[in-house]
Parts: sequence; structure tokens; C-alpha cells
Amino acid sequence: MKEYLKKIDQVIAEGKYKDNWQSLSGHKTPDWYYKGKFGIFIHWGVYSVPAYGNEWYARNMYIENSFQYNHHIETYGHPKDFGYKDFIPMFKAEKFDAQKWIETFKNAGAKFVMPVCEHHDGFAMYDTAFNRWNAKAMGPCRDVVGELKAECEKQGLVFCASTHRAEHYFFMNMGRTMESDINPDSEDFDFYAPAFYDDKLGLTMTATCDCVDEIGASREWLEDWMVRTCELVDKYQPKILYFDWWIQNHSFKPYLKKIAAYYYNRAEEWGEEVTIDFKHNAFALGTATLDIERGALGDIFPYPWQTDTAIGKESWGYRKDNTYKSTYEVVVTLIDVVSKNGMLLLNIGPKADGTFTDEETQVLKELGQWLSVNGEGIYETVPYKFYKEGDNQVASGMFSEGDVAYTEKDFRFTYKSGVLYAFQMKPSKSIQIHSLYTDRCGICIENVSVLGEQEVEHFVCNQDGLHIELKEEPQTDLPICLKIALE
Repeated sequence: MKEYLKKIDQVIAEGKYKDNWQSLSGHKTPDWYYKGKFGIFIHWGVYSVPAYGNEWYARNMYIENSFQYNHHIETYGHPKDFGYKDFIPMFKAEKFDAQKWIETFKNAGAKFVMPVCEHHDGFAMYDTAFNRWNAKAMGPCRDVVGELKAECEKQGLVFCASTHRAEHYFFMNMGRTMESDINPDSEDFDFYAPAFYDDKLGLTMTATCDCVDEIGASREWLEDWMVRTCELVDKYQPKILYFDWWIQNHSFKPYLKKIAAYYYNRAEEWGEEVTIDFKHNAFALGTATLDIERGALGDIFPYPWQTDTAIGKESWGYRKDNTYKSTYEVVVTLIDVVSKNGMLLLNIGPKADGTFTDEETQVLKELGQWLSVNGEGIYETVPYKFYKEGDNQVASGMFSEGDVAYTEKDFRFTYKSGVLYAFQMKPSKSIQIHSLYTDRCGICIENVSVLGEQEVEHFVCNQDGLHIELKEEPQTDLPICLKIALE
């Protein structure tokens, strides 16, 4: 630990990037990330064994009278007799096939892949010197992250990494308020530790999320967290380092700056373009990439940003009774995000044995088929002067996603190399785009076509807008992409 802390300081001292916002503002969003637009997020871990409630089972099973607590007692026994650690031997991943996983993601049209290397539960999915509770040493007894990285490199996808360990500081703390296996005197307490508990880091944790100046983590914890993060960077060289929430708390700020400077300097040594994904206001704009969880921004944003969301509606990890988004919901989300200068990180939650649900498999397959036709209007594009036409739009902010009743009057726009792409969110034979009347935009249109097999009968652009008549009614419920070549 001490040696690694010295190494971090040395790399920062000798490198281009220093641990302050002014220096880190020189960081550029990677071209491969901005052009790629679409990646796969993977929530897979010990929580996929109980597969109940959501990926927070590790915390909620220790909250007396919660539905997860009651389920745990009925199914496995009292937490003092069967704790969360006892699920680890049941997490065997016997059907995990990294080659098949990455092939599936590639066929879905993804350009980058991001496994959660460690969730709040403290079980690392990679081989690490700083955590004996890891997938290489127990459970699957495989370096899951290492295998996925190797397959990404073989199949031409970009490997990224997510770490949610920051929240582990308090995540299991409710087990200290009751009789359970979370006991400081136990030889297994290092799995749960420190399980810090007080009135503000107790049941709700609201104060520390809403007010960044509230109680934070200890120096000992923060140094340990920083070292583990830098080891992950060095060992697996991810091209994105993703952090979940709570790092916006004031106590993390000095360590975040050090991690960013260390990571960016190491990437300079590798000759690679990298970035960090963050939520809330953890980083200064322009130093890393803003992420909006299960939501979106309300307009075109001057900095590239990202939405992370899941196909599963109730849980990021596998849940036996989860419900799932349709392919249409995923496609319109992707289009809307890209039109506003964003990228989409789409999550799946594999089962404990390493297989995918039928529902997620189907969405990925259909998404890949759609992108194989319409990806020209997604990949390597930039926003147009305005991102939409039509009254229907998503709400702005985190956790704001919901069904949007798009009609044939709703469009999203992207642009690339003299071509405007207009996505009709609900396809129709007769198409009217009022935003594109010539007096407003001063554009002359050379040609209009539809990506794919659909053909245009004729088009005309005047002060009423651009009118397009297709030869036939579209034979799909998914959005269609109009390719508008400009003179």
C-alpha cells in the first residue's frame, strides 16, 4: 500500500497531468468513444445468485423487515447463520464464455464493453492483490475481467472498467445494527468492512448524497480505495474508468484528482486515449465525461456526455422476475441521446451461471440488426443545429426515463460530412419535416433516401418544410433514418 501511494505521487510529479482541475481540463474526450456512441455495461456478480430484488441485495438483506430480509430468512435462513458471503461458493459461473459474450455484444453493434469490476458488495470480479474476496480466488475461480479484456482485444472492441467500491465504505453497515455475520470480531469481517455506520450513513444515506459537505469517508479508506483503483488501471488498462455515485462527497475530491492525473498520465505512457465517467458534480466539466443514470439531458450539451441505462427495468443485475424494455425503447433512447451529443451505455445482467436472459438476448439481436442498417446515422456523427422536431421528448435529469409516446411528427437529427440524418421516431409513408424549410436553414437538398430497403417516391423542400413520400408503408415499428444529402 505504501509503495503504491509513493508510485502514484511519482507518476503525477513526472507526468503531463497534475492533480488539479486546471491541469486536468486539458484532457480530451477520446475519438473512439465519441465516434463509437454505443457500449455495453455488465452487472454480474454474487448478487446474481439470490437474484431477488436487485443488485443491492447485499445491503437490503440486512435491513430488518425489508422484503429482501424476509425473503432471505424464508429461503436461506437468518443472516447470522447464512450471510451474504455464503453466496460466493454458489456463484460458479459454470457457463461463462467470454468469447461468446463479446461476439454477442459486437453483433449488437456495440463499440466498447464495460464490466462492473467490483460492485458495492466488495466482491472483485478480477485478480487483485488488495482484495482476497475476488473471482479468481473463489466463486468462479476465474479472472472474469481479464478474460473479457482479452476477448475485446481479439474481436476489436474497446475494453473499459467500472468500479463501485467507493460506496462499500458503508454499504453493509445495517448488518451491524442487528445480529448477523457482519461482526468486527469475525475472521470474515474484511469482506464487509468497514461497514461504517452512524445516523447519516445509516438507512437512507440521503444527507451525504444531497449535501456534499456532509460526513465522508476516512483517510485510511480513501487511500485504500485510491490504490485499488490505480491497481485496476495498471493491471487491465481500461480505456474508460467509470465511477458510480457518492464520489461527489467532499472527502473524495483530492483523491479523485490524483486518480485522474495518475490514469491520464499512465494512458500517455500507453499511447492511448482514455476518459473517466462520473455522475453528479464529482468532476469539473471538461476534465472527465458526465454520465446521466437512467435519464438524459434536455438539449444538446457542449461536452460529450453519456446515458447509462439497462434493458432490465427493476434491476441492473439478474433478477428472476425482472421486466425488460423493448427493442423500440432502446433504439429511441440511443437516437435521442446521440442527437444531443451523447453516448449510450446499455446494461445487461447475466445469470449466475454466465448465460443471458432470453429477453436481453433478443433485444441485443434486434438492436444489432437495426444498427446494421441505420448505424450510418449514429456512428461518427455530431449534433445538428437543433436536435429534434415534435412535441414529445424525454424528461431531463437522472432517473427520469420513461415511456415517450412518439408519433410520426417526432424526429431526431444527426449530422456527418455534408449529410443530415433525420430519424422518424414512428415511421410513416408520408413524411413532413417542418424544421427544414429553406428560409430557416438556408439549405439546398441534393437528394433524400432512406437507409435500408425503403425507397423514396419523391420529395420537395419549400417554405412548408421538407415533404417526403415513400413508395410503400414502412414494414417496421422501429424508427427509420432519412439520409438528406445537402448541395
